[in-house]
Amino acid sequence: MMHWLRFTNLVSLVFLGFAFFLYFHIYPSSSHQNMAENAPKSVYEFTVKDIRGNDVSLSEYSGKVLLIVNVASKCGLTHSNYKELNVLYEKYKNQGFEILAFPCNQFAGQEPGTNEHIQEVACTMFKAEFPIFDKVEVNGKNSAPLYKFLKSVKGGYFGDAIKWNFTKFLVDKEGKVVERYAPTTSPLKIEKDIQKLLGSS
Repeated sequence: MMHWLRFTNLVSLVFLGFAFFLYFHIYPSSSHQNMAENAPKSVYEFTVKDIRGNDVSLSEYSGKVLLIVNVASKCGLTHSNYKELNVLYEKYKNQGFEILAFPCNQFAGQEPGTNEHIQEVACTMFKAEFPIFDKVEVNGKNSAPLYKFLKSVKGGYFGDAIKWNFTKFLVDKEGKVVERYAPTTSPLKIEKDIQKLLGSS
């Protein structure tokens, strides 16, 4: 009798679990639906801070092709990346291309300075003319909302996390993330993709 009761209890639990499974898959909760509906659709929905701490709505860049990059001043990739980013910027800035640089100190502490110091290094030593924004975190619980969005749209190999300085995201004129490039990908190797989005070749 005891065995029979245990068996029927087990069967009841299995059916109950199955019923819950079916319910939540056939009738997703309204909160999940609302989350999906409220999820950002483009980078234009985000507001970030510039290097001086002022709010900047990325909708200001509506209609432009964007390259979003997490930068650092003391990385082995710094010189080559800034040099090639400058080449791309100079070549395409008048055609509707913009580079948005976000300093980050999460990778071996290679961006330790204040915003003022970062701007001085980027603009003086590396001759960057494109906008440098407020220092952010790109991984972990304090990851900037923009970077959470970028990673959710374009995951990387071995997980979505940003792997190192100079990970690059290419965004089209509608604010949609179209490609993600590894830190070691040379900016000049992205040129053809930029040309395609700009409608030039």
